[in-house]
Amino acid sequence: MSVNGVTSTQAAAAYNYSTVDNRTAEKTKAAEASTETKENSGVVYEPSSEAEAAVSSAKKTYKPDTNLINKLKADAEARTQQLRSLVEKMMSGQANAYGKANDIWQFLRAGEYTVDPATKLQAQADIAEDGYWGVEQTSSRIIDFANALTGGDPDKIEEMRAAFEKGYKQAEKTWGGSLPDISKRTYDAVMKKFDDMAAAANKTTEETDVTK
Repeated sequence: MSVNGVTSTQAAAAYNYSTVDNRTAEKTKAAEASTETKENSGVVYEPSSEAEAAVSSAKKTYKPDTNLINKLKADAEARTQQLRSLVEKMMSGQANAYGKANDIWQFLRAGEYTVDPATKLQAQADIAEDGYWGVEQTSSRIIDFANALTGGDPDKIEEMRAAFEKGYKQAEKTWGGSLPDISKRTYDAVMKKFDDMAAAANKTTEETDVTK
């Protein structure tokens, strides 16, 4: 092999090595530049678990609790029938007083009737503080029903409050004036529970915003 051949081969090898080396160097510099750009950009990548949690929270939905709704309705209907039976029993011996009234509500509002001891005891038990028609149980049932209808959606609290207020005004219209004291106290208790629900929802929202 001639000296020129050897030299040419060495030169070619050197050129090829140099080219590969230069390309490698260029890739390395490009990678370093990319890394430096990311570091200087101030971009912070959150762990995938946190991102998934955020997505999951954003997709949270609220559905009516039909089982609880049906249970509450059935219970209310049974108890209402029991109350109606008491009133009918009380009215049965007082046809004259009832005859002067236009309806059952006018009859009850007038208060011109007498009650036998057994009926009176049952009524007193029902409207006692711990009774089924007492302030605490009645107000709690109303809130439970509101939560069941909305699935506990905090965004529907004020909508449920407005619906309750509308129902109360309708009851006053049916009654023919201001409702009895126990009804007023029940109204106040329900509004207080709505206030507590709204406060709890706002607190949860604030705590969520802080952790973001």
